[in-house]
Parts: sequence; structure tokens; C-alpha cells
Amino acid sequence: MEKYNYGFFPGPVSVPERIIRMSNNNYGSADVEPEFFELYKRCSGNLQKIFNTQNDVVVMTGEGMLVLWSGIKSCLQKGDRVLCISTGLFGTGMIDMAKAVGCETDSVIFPSDCSFEDMDLIEIKIADFRPKMITAVHCETPSGILNDMTRLGELKKKYNIPLFYVDAVSSVGGTHVDVDKHNIDICLGGSQKVMSCPPNSCFMSVSARAWEIAEEINYQGYDALLPFRDAAEHGYFPYTQSWVNIAQLNEAAEMILEEGLDNAIKRHEMCAEEIRSRLKSAGIKLFPREERSSSPTVTAAYVPEGYTWDVFDKKMRDKGIVLGGNYGDLAGKVFRVGHMGSQANINTIKKIWNLL
Repeated sequence: MEKYNYGFFPGPVSVPERIIRMSNNNYGSADVEPEFFELYKRCSGNLQKIFNTQNDVVVMTGEGMLVLWSGIKSCLQKGDRVLCISTGLFGTGMIDMAKAVGCETDSVIFPSDCSFEDMDLIEIKIADFRPKMITAVHCETPSGILNDMTRLGELKKKYNIPLFYVDAVSSVGGTHVDVDKHNIDICLGGSQKVMSCPPNSCFMSVSARAWEIAEEINYQGYDALLPFRDAAEHGYFPYTQSWVNIAQLNEAAEMILEEGLDNAIKRHEMCAEEIRSRLKSAGIKLFPREERSSSPTVTAAYVPEGYTWDVFDKKMRDKGIVLGGNYGDLAGKVFRVGHMGSQANINTIKKIWNLL
């Protein structure tokens, strides 16, 4: 299906017309034109505000996985210790990413239907393992779980862990992501979730300590972080950036800031509450063990009794509503509603969810 009548897929989300219009321009060369470098710096500055950070924000041309790998490969090397805190598919996936670099890994893995539930256990593991990097996912999209980074950030500081790495791809812009407050060194975002752009750009905040470590490792590759440190100032990126992608991402960031970040977050919270209320009224059980653990950007729920996912998906598509299936152990059992970015529209939700 090329275009959804009512898309509630948990990314890529529907792209609003204001962002689509940014592609209606024959942009010049991003390699040489001063206007591009100024646009890049403006986009980076806007994303700093959304990340609540004074740290640098790097923007890369590519889907969100590009920055996930960049942060790993640029700041880790063989033998480094990495502790992965997980409540789901993406959190556990970081174990494999770190192992691919040759790191020694350990983990604290919680059930996928709850958020971090035993911080004492995490602290014991940190004190014993003494990792170079702690990894965590803010919003686990498959399970709709939002993990609070407060205590992990405190433990990072208490035990002087060099790097705290957080995947906020599905949360940034739709809920509070407090990079500086939570001592996050590398925080990752993508264009196709709350930012409501095509899946063509990704970004990451980088602390001073992360830059130092990236310089020590000096990783070379398409996804290398270090070449971006002074790229905009020097007018020389490691590869040709996509002007239209940066223009779209900057427009998305400006739309959030025009609305007001707090207002955007309240809109997501209100839409999440409305969706969950309607699901429960229809007799559909939410997946998270406690509703307070649910993310404001995505809701996971059990496929209704008497349906397979394929049958339920077809039923909803026949009504013009497109939802998300799932992965791994949740495939066929749990579906997802993406109420993020442009899809967090309370009027549309109230109108079309009567179709349930």
C-alpha cells in the first residue's frame, strides 16, 4: 500500500505536508555551499534543544541504525567491557553489536512487559563488572515500554563509567529526553519516528568524554563519528551530505520547537491516553504489565482473542487503519499503535478509533 488512509504504524510515520514541501527544491551542492553548512549548524542546534543538552549533536545521512553503529564502533574496541541493560529486542540487540566489535559483554535483562524493575541488581552488576560503556533503550518500540534513565545516569556518575549510550530513536521529541540531566554521553535519534520525516537521516548527541574516546580509537569507516567533530566549522564532511534530508529534519525540529517541546510532549501523552482508553473499551488488553510503563509514543497490546494477527490486521486495514505487527517472541501475539509525531493527533484519533 503506497499511502495509508489512517496510518498508526510505529515508524516510519506519516510525513506532514510542510516537511514534504522541503523536497520541492533543486538544492545546490552540500559539499561547497555556505548555506548548507549554516543549515546543518541550525539543525544541530535545534536538536540540542530537543535533547536538552549542551553537548554537540551530529547529523548523518542514513537510517537510524547508522548512528547506533557509529556510537558503538567509534567508541569501543576489542576487549572493552560493555554492560547492556535490556527490556526488549533492541536492548538485547546491543549485546550482539558490542560483540561484533570484539567487546566483552555482560547484561541485565528484564522481561519485555516491564521497565527497569531492579536497580539494585543493576548497581551490583556495574560495581562488579566495571564496564567502559552502559547501554540502554529509552523506548522499546516492540513492547511499548518507556525506561526511566534517571537512576542509570546516577549510577554512571557514581561509578565513573566513561560512557552511557542511550537509544532514544522512538522517544525523542515525544517525551522528555534529558541528556545532560541523566549524564548521557551518546544519545541516538532518527528522522522517521516522532520527527515525522522519511527514514533518511539520523542524529546523536556526543559528550566531551565521548569525543575524547573517539579520538583515542580513531575508527575509520563510513559510519565513523570522529570526522563529524569539526565538519560544519571546517566546511568539510567525510561524505556528501543530503541537503534535502537535513532541510527536512531541521523543519521537523522547528515544528516541534514552534509548538513548544512541553506542549508536544503533552500532546503525545494525551493521544496515548486516548488510544489506550479506546483499546481497553474494545476489550483489548495492553501488553505492558503496568500502564505507567507505557511510552507516550507507542502502545503495544495483545492481538484480540479469537483473531490471528493476519486476520486482525486485515480487518483494521479494511477500515483504513494500519497498525504495526511485531518481532521475535512477540510476533503474532502483540501489535503496536504508533501515536508519534504527525500521528499524535487527538482529533483524528477520536474520529477514526470509533471504527474499532
